[in-house]
Amino acid sequence: MNDIWRLSAADLAAHIRSRKLSAREAAQAALDRLNAVNPAINAVVDHRPEDTLAQADAVDAALAKGENPGALAGVPITIKVNIDQAGFATTNGVKLQRDLVAQTNSPVVDNLRKAGAVIVGRTNAPAFSYRWFTTNLLHGDTKNPRDPSITPGGSSGGAASAVTAGIGHIAHGTDIAGSIRYPAYACGVHGLRPSLGRIPAFNAALPERPIGPQITAVSGPIARTVGDVRLALHAMAQRDVRDPWWVPAPLEGPARRKHAAICLRPGGLETVKEVTDAVVDAGKRLERAGWSVEEITEIPPFEEAAELQVKLWLADGYDAMLDAAEREGDPGALAVLRGHEKMARSIDLAAFSKALTRRATLVRAWETFFETYAVIVMPPCGELPFPWQLDLKDDASFRRVWRAQMPQIALPFIGMPGLTVSTGLVGRIPVGVQIVAGRYREDLCLLAGEAIEAGGVPASPIDPVLA
Repeated sequence: MNDIWRLSAADLAAHIRSRKLSAREAAQAALDRLNAVNPAINAVVDHRPEDTLAQADAVDAALAKGENPGALAGVPITIKVNIDQAGFATTNGVKLQRDLVAQTNSPVVDNLRKAGAVIVGRTNAPAFSYRWFTTNLLHGDTKNPRDPSITPGGSSGGAASAVTAGIGHIAHGTDIAGSIRYPAYACGVHGLRPSLGRIPAFNAALPERPIGPQITAVSGPIARTVGDVRLALHAMAQRDVRDPWWVPAPLEGPARRKHAAICLRPGGLETVKEVTDAVVDAGKRLERAGWSVEEITEIPPFEEAAELQVKLWLADGYDAMLDAAEREGDPGALAVLRGHEKMARSIDLAAFSKALTRRATLVRAWETFFETYAVIVMPPCGELPFPWQLDLKDDASFRRVWRAQMPQIALPFIGMPGLTVSTGLVGRIPVGVQIVAGRYREDLCLLAGEAIEAGGVPASPIDPVLA
């Protein structure tokens, strides 16, 4: 079979389980694709072909013995460089960590391997995973395969770029302020930020994270079909005792009436017409699929959630973060931290406690909202994907980027799942929507996402556009 790398993860796993294809053939196809296109996009920054083929051979050996290799049998995937994979450096895009070689796997890596996935390589991230642009002094720039003049997103920009260009069928990403959902949006694929506690996390190679990141950062999948996102979620979400935040919530919740809200300007966000048009179109697609859809203008506090999320993320341990960024010397990381210095230094213990207390109020308000609506569909961002390095142009551009990203930043604070679904292109620039549901109702996000996806999405995988 030609172009194995073009298959969906679900179809490929079925072919391998039925022995129509071998896992080695799939792994070799993924490595060949990596060699063909990665030089143009620099999405994968570390890989070992012999290790990838050995993983594939183990899947084939299990099948030969009549064993079940798992739901992702032989499916090539990628792992982001900010989580532990035994034998590889957990660089997080910084020179300071280039020799920080993990001795054990993160739980999400173990879960993917137990499901039969084959790791093809490790994907790039901005320094410290701080930005919506993927570049650093260690691994260099990652390009958007659809248009190199726009960002591939961040911090999982390498993950989204890789899967869009056909390097692997599923990409692992992490999200503390939009780092799964925004790269998927920017590259024209789909990405899910699960609920807090859905997918276990732990990096033994690194110090324990402060409480802010502990309760807002998650791992999740990026893929070319919503069905593959679901498949990856189920594999990633298995229990691991190393994560005290993991929750044994069912992956499929009680049936709900298919009633969706759409909001064109959440929290009063200034939103460009191309993006609001995408949200309106998504609502029409849902209606054609049998959903009732209600356009609303008022939602529970969202802008406030974004402001508090930045405080939890960047103010908790700010001095240590700034010191590391200054030692690294990365201009993007320094711009993010210095751009929020006044805010970060204004937070004392009382203010931090107040933010955590307020979080309960906002979560309650949103959970009550989702008693009426199964999901809400909104812009993923106030703008189309940003021009490359826009946040470093000047102070006004920095503020513009952070303001436009409010729908990305707010969601982690309330701990609810969000799915970015790509819906089309403006020229060659992707556009899409964000679907949000109540806690542990990723199944509702995916249900609505598949209905929207059925109305049309950008073709992928694609050959990278070079200019």
